[in-house]
Amino acid sequence: SGNYLRHVVHGEIKPRKDSLLSEVLMDISRNLSTVIAETNPQAVGLENIFYGKNVRSLIRQAQVRGVVILTCAEKAIPVFEYSPLEVKKAVVGYGRAEKRQVQMMVKAILKLDAMPPADAADALAAAICQANFQKEQPL
Repeated sequence: SGNYLRHVVHGEIKPRKDSLLSEVLMDISRNLSTVIAETNPQAVGLENIFYGKNVRSLIRQAQVRGVVILTCAEKAIPVFEYSPLEVKKAVVGYGRAEKRQVQMMVKAILKLDAMPPADAADALAAAICQANFQKEQPL
């Protein structure tokens, strides 16, 4: 259905390759704080870390997730976590869907003009999953 959903904003934070980790995490927090101030979300849906990636990637994902959760907590915004399977099932109807399928469904559900980048599509898919959950069990 998706008729109760309205796309507000999406984007990607792309730090410079030579940035220190502390700078990257601070930049993520600042950008997220700006988006929160502009959009005033009721809740945030976040996809759990996918364990199949390399250790370095897992550590980086955990660091970024920590910043996201802390930034939301500082603003009293509840964060709900979903497995990749739950997110894909909510958006595509199939928990083992490919990234491209997720992108296509996110574009269709939110009536976007263009296909969102893969990472943005993942974030939007988690938001759609959260919106579906919130519709069933309002905050």
